[in-house]
Amino acid sequence: MKQNTFNILFYIRRGQLNKQGEGGIMVRLSVNGEREMFSTKLAVNPEIWDSKSGRAIGKTAKIKELNGKLSDIQVLLKRHYYDLEQRHGYVTAEMVKNAYMGITAKAESLIPLYKEFLEDTKKMIGINRSDKTYQKYERCYRRVVEFMKEKYNISDIPLRELKQKFLVDFEVFLATRYKCGQNTVYKFLQLFRMVLLKAQREGIAFRDPYLNHKMKKEKVDRGYLSEDEVLAIAKKEISIKRLDQVRDVFIFACYTGLAYADIAALRADNIKKMFDGRLWIVTHRQKTKTNVNVPLLPMAEKILKKYEGQFQDGEILPVLSNQKMNAYLKEIGDICEIEKKITFHLARHTFATTMTLGKGVPIESVSKMLGHTNIQTTQIYARITNDKISRDMETLSKNLGNLAI
Repeated sequence: MKQNTFNILFYIRRGQLNKQGEGGIMVRLSVNGEREMFSTKLAVNPEIWDSKSGRAIGKTAKIKELNGKLSDIQVLLKRHYYDLEQRHGYVTAEMVKNAYMGITAKAESLIPLYKEFLEDTKKMIGINRSDKTYQKYERCYRRVVEFMKEKYNISDIPLRELKQKFLVDFEVFLATRYKCGQNTVYKFLQLFRMVLLKAQREGIAFRDPYLNHKMKKEKVDRGYLSEDEVLAIAKKEISIKRLDQVRDVFIFACYTGLAYADIAALRADNIKKMFDGRLWIVTHRQKTKTNVNVPLLPMAEKILKKYEGQFQDGEILPVLSNQKMNAYLKEIGDICEIEKKITFHLARHTFATTMTLGKGVPIESVSKMLGHTNIQTTQIYARITNDKISRDMETLSKNLGNLAI
């Protein structure tokens, strides 16, 4: 980081004299060529002003008092400059001016801005942010702090000095230091970008390092279970109670598309009889607060009836911690001889791919049931399975039957 240059210059407004023929004394601050001007609220006769020294000429008590005040201002400005440099690691002319005038400047360096962003996000937990989202931003903050210390040996950086190379170096750090895959690196950069967007919204002037930076994301084939695999799990005789319960909750998710957090939050009053006479899940996503309405399929209804009246506080399913659910699902996968890695979130993918899109349910309906705010998110699941190709071609074969030669 380059060393700052700091200069203070006093000058008078010769073109704007008061009734006593005095010109207002101005101060010009220069930091690395950046300038800020403001009034000292003092005035002097231009005829006794020495531009070179920035002081009045003479030995009268009045002139000595004036020059003393100018010296006090100079000392105070220097003190603010060095204090700011020590606290932030960098200084701007505007920061010195604001400190002198008692104005609290907006955070114009990364770390104070990021801390403010974290505080704002924490306040919104339970409103439009989840604790999980906050933890992601907080983890990204720790990575950024560690990266700056390791790569540049700094604890903060001015926003105006953030360049594309900062992002490139951060990507390399994540990939080498933490062995992050391309998509994990992509997510970290997305999180970091939200902090800079906050600065832009607040009118802090800096050049966005993302403007010419291409973030690369690899396409991932999201896993899912086939219909046969879902039925194999659903119909398997399981005598161990904990595994039986986890299996039921997992199958319920396969037939509703709800994520773990949404099922854990389900209560009896979320099950309502709707306009069509059927039972629906009426809730909202814990992650985005988006409304979600899903008609209950017979299998999901059957599972709810199995546990009806067994829980207090309106709970309707035996939901364990996500960690335990995933551990037990691994056991269930082994019991059912399914080679795929089964996690609870796989149920949501299965609902999207096998249970709905693969059965011809329009993507708009699937998107609504999944609680996606953007249909492009749903399109990730819009894969064509071999089973669907087989069924479609069988239908085509029948339709073309009469045209056979």
